[in-house]
Amino acid sequence: MHRIPRFGAALLACLALVAAAEAAPRRVFIAGDSTAADYPPERAPQQGWGARLQDFLDPAAWEVRNHAVNGRSARSFIEEGRLEPIARELRRGDVLLVQFGHNDAKFEDPTRYNDPEQAYPHWLMRYVETARARGATPILLTPVSRRVFSYRSLLDTHGRYAEAVRALARREEVALIDLNASSTDWLRALGDEASRPYFMHVPERGLADDTHFSETGATLVACLVVRGWKALDPALAAHVVRDTDCGAPPDALARRAGQAHPSQVVHEAGLARTQPGPHGGAGTTTAYPLFADAPGLPFVLRKRVLHKGAGIGLHPHEHDEIYYVLSGRGRYVVDGQVHEVGPGHAMLTRAGSTHAIEQAGEEDLVLLIAYPARPH
Repeated sequence: MHRIPRFGAALLACLALVAAAEAAPRRVFIAGDSTAADYPPERAPQQGWGARLQDFLDPAAWEVRNHAVNGRSARSFIEEGRLEPIARELRRGDVLLVQFGHNDAKFEDPTRYNDPEQAYPHWLMRYVETARARGATPILLTPVSRRVFSYRSLLDTHGRYAEAVRALARREEVALIDLNASSTDWLRALGDEASRPYFMHVPERGLADDTHFSETGATLVACLVVRGWKALDPALAAHVVRDTDCGAPPDALARRAGQAHPSQVVHEAGLARTQPGPHGGAGTTTAYPLFADAPGLPFVLRKRVLHKGAGIGLHPHEHDEIYYVLSGRGRYVVDGQVHEVGPGHAMLTRAGSTHAIEQAGEEDLVLLIAYPARPH
């Protein structure tokens, strides 16, 4: 039997280890406080954004290891030895996300307090040095905003601490996700009432917590984190499995105030119009012209109910049109082909075709119809 020399066997073993390392997913570690931490099921709906981060990342490419713990500051996390297990695992290619600030500002607790000018950046730099020493990439995050509104204005509760993180990132050339800025923009755009469900407001349990997130809020903040991370590393986008079109621009309120045509909500109850079947169709229909008076819309959207025996007669099309069946049954004829349709069917008629539709059975046929608006 042919034997492999000992140095050859060692080389093969080394190559096997390299191949295994290359095939393994990269890891992203989180060092942080309660706003990022995992929570057991009995704490539902409370959740930290770190627990939802994996939802956005392909597990074959990235593995999330969340070490965030309730109540910790940048200082107490290290003094309790919680950075050490992260340091032991970090390897080249990993990422370390660092987000503190909520507890660093607790002046009354000397075990956690860090002044924002010196102590806070000093302790944050320990995380940066630990990651860099192991070939990993540190990313600093400014503290996520609290939901504190006064007279409809969101208050800034992290000002000096957020600025300290920004200054440290500039000075030491560390990657930065300005989560305080993005979450502030998001909360201001939502407003006081609409932002409440994203936080731990649970009246039946007597909770009105404006720091910690519900699962809905944790997911949205995780989205903001990934959006910021993608901006730092565009290559990450290939491994993101959910859209990150979340949050709001800094000028969202100004844009809203300057809208020429404000958004609106209507109810069909006041819109119903009884009409004969269009295009020579039999019977009686009820039309609901949704937003017919809204200026500037590039499309027409309407609901039409074909009552028993009613139909839309055969007619040619100069534009594309979509019918969607909400309820009832009918016969849809397009270019000589007959299709039996019911709830969930969607019918696209292209320009140049002819079509007709007839109600069938005892139940009204209810359609949602969309097509391009005619230029004025």
